[in-house]
Parts: sequence; structure tokens; C-alpha cells
Amino acid sequence: MKKPLLEIVVFVCGALVMVFELVGARILGPYVGTSLFIWTSLIGIILGSLSVGYWLGGKLADKRPNYSVFGSIILSAGLSILFTAVVKDVLLQFLARNIIDIRWLSIFASLILFAPASVFLGMVSPYAIKLKLQSLRQSGRTVGNLYAISTIGSIVGTFGAGFYLIPTIGTNKMVFVIAMTLMVISILTFLFNKKYIGVLASIIFMIAAFILFWIFSNRDTTLVDVDTLYNRVMIYETTDYKTGREIKLLKINDERSSAVFTDSDELVFYYLKYYHLAAHFNPQLKSALMIGGSAYTYPRDYLKKYPGASIDVVEIDPKLTELSKVHFGLKEDPRLKIIHEDGRTFLNRGNGKYDVIFMDAFRSQFTVPFQLTTLECVEQQYNLLTDGGLVIANVISALDGESNKFLQAQAKTYEYIFPRVLYFAVGDPDDKNLFQNIMIVALKDSSMPVFTNPNPELDEYLSHHITLDIDGEIPVLTDDYAPVEYYAGQTIAAYMRLFK
Repeated sequence: MKKPLLEIVVFVCGALVMVFELVGARILGPYVGTSLFIWTSLIGIILGSLSVGYWLGGKLADKRPNYSVFGSIILSAGLSILFTAVVKDVLLQFLARNIIDIRWLSIFASLILFAPASVFLGMVSPYAIKLKLQSLRQSGRTVGNLYAISTIGSIVGTFGAGFYLIPTIGTNKMVFVIAMTLMVISILTFLFNKKYIGVLASIIFMIAAFILFWIFSNRDTTLVDVDTLYNRVMIYETTDYKTGREIKLLKINDERSSAVFTDSDELVFYYLKYYHLAAHFNPQLKSALMIGGSAYTYPRDYLKKYPGASIDVVEIDPKLTELSKVHFGLKEDPRLKIIHEDGRTFLNRGNGKYDVIFMDAFRSQFTVPFQLTTLECVEQQYNLLTDGGLVIANVISALDGESNKFLQAQAKTYEYIFPRVLYFAVGDPDDKNLFQNIMIVALKDSSMPVFTNPNPELDEYLSHHITLDIDGEIPVLTDDYAPVEYYAGQTIAAYMRLFK
């Protein structure tokens, strides 16, 4: 192989390792979430597989140091990634139905989908070193140079994938791009054994034809399917399973996030109506802050219901705002201010004063970003409120059992800061095992409120007031110690057991 080509192969393979790892998180996200457990499993499995690959690559290089074998290793990596692309959805659906513990689910999924390709990619660098050492005496410099090139490739792949490739190309197509890139690179390594080039080119041509057929034959009627810097976002036109009415549905990482009726501007998700309890507990409601915008359905409803009020919405993902304007009727309004920022950093800056703060940011169905759950964050919320202000935070949980430890921890954290904290079960206050939206209402005013209202709508919500028992062993969540993912894993396991 000509002198620079080996370095190019090592550089590209180093880059693709990191692209594959970042894409892997997007592949797993819709089925197992994006918690600390998932990243731990994914990184651990890929690092372990790379280690096996380093060992196998060095061993094989000593026995059969030739470019045909080198090309076969790279081709095998490409075929393994192609396997991942083809089976990922079916496999993940099967595993999600049959493995309750989110930790084991993420480990097995990572092992099957990402370990084979990572082993082959790990074999590339030690094998390339052996090929290079056959013609050079300076072994130390050779090893150092090739590993430096591989690492630089990994750095380029990390920034390229995270900042550009995944948001631009999308998860599914990106997996196919990685596979095809490796297959094309494998041709370069067969240049010194030309009798194989025709056969290899024919194989890759057939695979490319299959990939194109796969991509275009699997297009559906989804209005939007796009990867942003933060999420995989899909928008569908479908039917609401509760009312039978037509809706436009926003899914983030394959989980229902927001929706609008196609025939009215009424709120689809019932729990959002409980945010109107703010007007009961603070009748002088004028200014609001919402952490988590999604499709901006509640901010729009808030502005319609309270003509003299304003609302600031903090949404980390600018693409969601853009899509909301196109598909969900979001319009410019002088009373609506949108800030694209992490909710915690916005709270830390402490700009403005609000009569109410709505907390509705999630990483997955049951997981709130940990930095929005802690004592330090709750204290910032308290400081941003006017004297009669309140926070209404949405948590999804059952009321009893092992599955509600996050709810208890979050409640205990609010009770540590606020003089009075109330709880409302949106679904059924009497069903302790039902997974439902629980609205935490934290009041800055310590006086006991009334639980009736002449407005029938608000009176109905107030009737769902509950008493929450909090285990004394449950910790207050802090920036230093917030086992949010661990508690979420217990909640998910309990939820999945209902469908076993």
C-alpha cells in the first residue's frame, strides 16, 4: 500500500469508531432512554470490544500480515454495522418486551448491536502497525504515529458526528453511511492483490443496491423524522386513543411529547390543564416561566386563557421551536419570550421574577434531567418567584411501591425549600398502582390554601389533591448526590412488569 494510504485508513477507522458510538446512543434512545445507565453500558461494551479487537488484531497480524486480511477485517466491520442497521428495531423491540431491568436491557442491546463491529474496528490499528513495521526500523515512532493518527481521527469523528453529521443526515442513514464507508475503504486495502478487486467491487455494489432499496422502501407517512443536536424528533398525523379525534403528534426519542387536535386548539394531554391551578393559588397571575417547551401547546393555551399575562419558555432544542412554528401553530407574540438554553443554566442566571414556574422537562418518559431536580435548582426556583409565587412540577409515577422513589425524593427536595407543598394526581387519586402524572405544587406562601373554587374546571382539579407518604430514608436530591437514573430504572421496571 502506498505510504499515506495506511495512515488514511487508520484515521478514518478511528473517526468511525466514535461516530458509531454516538449514533449508538441515538439507536438505543427510543427503546431504553438516554439515562446514565445507557451511556455506561454503551461506552463499557464498546471499550471492552475494542480491547478484544486490539488483542485479536495483534495476534492475527503476527500470523498473517498481508493486505488481503487487513481488507477483510475492515469489510467485516462494515458488514457488522450493516447488520446493526437492519436488525436494530426488531431486536430492540424484542429485548424491551422481555427484559425488565433497564441496566440489563441496555447491556444486552449494546452487546449484540455494537460489540461485533467494535471488535473488528479495534483490530485495525494493531494490524496496520504490523504492516507498517515490515518496512520500517523505527518501531516506537511508527506505533506512536499510527495511534496518534487514530486518536485524531476519533476526535474529528466525535465533533463531526455530534455537531454536524447526525443532525444533518439522521441516525438511520448515518449507520448505512458508516457501513458503506468501511466497505469502500476495504477496496483500498486490496489494491496489492488485484485478483480480488473485481469480486469485492461486485459484492459492495450489491450491498449498496440493497441499502438504497432498504432506505427507500422503508419510508412511511411520517410528516417529520429528523435528528437534532439533542433528540430524534418525529411528527405524525394519527388518532388520539382516548377521544378518537385526529391529532398531530410530536414524539421525542420515540416517546409521546406533545400533540394538538387538528380541529381545535383544545389541549390534548390532560395533565397540562392542571397547570391552570396556578390561577387558583395565585389569582394575581401575570408572569410565568416554563422549563421545557416541546411543541409549545401549554404556553399557547396560557396566553389565550390569561390575556394580560406573559410567559417565558426555556427550551434547549431550537429545532423543536422551528418545527412548532411549522406544524403546531406557534406564532410570534410580544407576551411570549423563547429562550434556547438548558433550563438549569437559565435558572442559575436568575433573571426576572415570576408569579409561577412550570417544570415540564424530561429526558425520557420517566426521567427528568437530574440537574433540574436538585436542592440547588429548587432553591433557584424559589428565589425567582414573587412573594405569592408557586412552582408546579410534573412527575410521572405511581403513588405506592418501589416505583415511586423518584417522586418521593423530588417531593422531599421541594419540601426542604418551600414552606408548603401540595400534590395532585391527574389520573385516579385512589389508584395507588396507576402510573400517572403527579403535579407537585410548591407554594412560597406558608398559609393553608382552600381546596374549592367557583370555577368548575379548577374545582375538579382541586378534588384530586392527595397526601403523599415520604419514606424517611429517601434522600434530598443535591447536585452532589441525585440518583435520578437509578430511581427511574426502578420505575421503568415496575411499569414494564405491568405488561408481562
